[in-house]
Amino acid sequence: MSKTLRGPAERTLNLLREPPDEPDVSAGYLDLLGASAEKSPSLAQSVMESTFLPRIYEKVWRPIGFNLAKGWPLGPDTAEEHAMARDWLGLSQPGYAARPPATVLDMACGPGNVTRALAAGVGATGLVVGLDASETMLTRAVADTPHGDPVAYVRGDAVDLPFRGEAFDAVCCFGALYLFEDPWAALDGMTRVLKPGGNLIILTSRRPLPTPRLGAELLRRATGFTAFGDREITRALTDRGYTALRHRRYPLMQVAAARRP
Repeated sequence: MSKTLRGPAERTLNLLREPPDEPDVSAGYLDLLGASAEKSPSLAQSVMESTFLPRIYEKVWRPIGFNLAKGWPLGPDTAEEHAMARDWLGLSQPGYAARPPATVLDMACGPGNVTRALAAGVGATGLVVGLDASETMLTRAVADTPHGDPVAYVRGDAVDLPFRGEAFDAVCCFGALYLFEDPWAALDGMTRVLKPGGNLIILTSRRPLPTPRLGAELLRRATGFTAFGDREITRALTDRGYTALRHRRYPLMQVAAARRP
């Protein structure tokens, strides 16, 4: 069953490589996977697709787990993290009169907490698209997003992105790259959909001490979680031609941002 698309959802449809003839937005988000989508076999992805995690993600999981991994109270809290994302992506801050009419992708958006934070930094004609494969996460995202926000949600493949090339002014991937089976393919996809001159920001895991390659690979195979070394993310960005690199390291996490030439 599908509904008539309007507002942000209708604008999102125009960003797709192959828009469906009958878009399914019956759950409040644009579903491009349907019932045939395969579930991820990894432990980490299974947790993200559970029905329990979306209920505690924004108030418990994210503020406690992420803030501790960033070295709280010395590291940035959630509000500072969101402000950094808006700033490094070239967006505005909440309450500012001048907000860019930017089109932004929030990769693996989960319950939409970062998506809504990014939407606070774009103008009325801007658009933030949150993409995730989890039905439970997107259901929560839709429920928690105020009507009238310049936000649309898409259920789709984060590695094989459904959007046309150079569709977005900015791309954000917070707390997800380490869950992808092939994170570099995901980074290639983000690069493909980002406009030249557009900004990309990634918040991901950090391996604080040198770890034998075998140990890191065993962790990834057992849990689906990748712990990245200090230079892996920055090297991947520069190898793809990104410039204006910014990088901050925390005890167990790191933030990297750069501009596509």
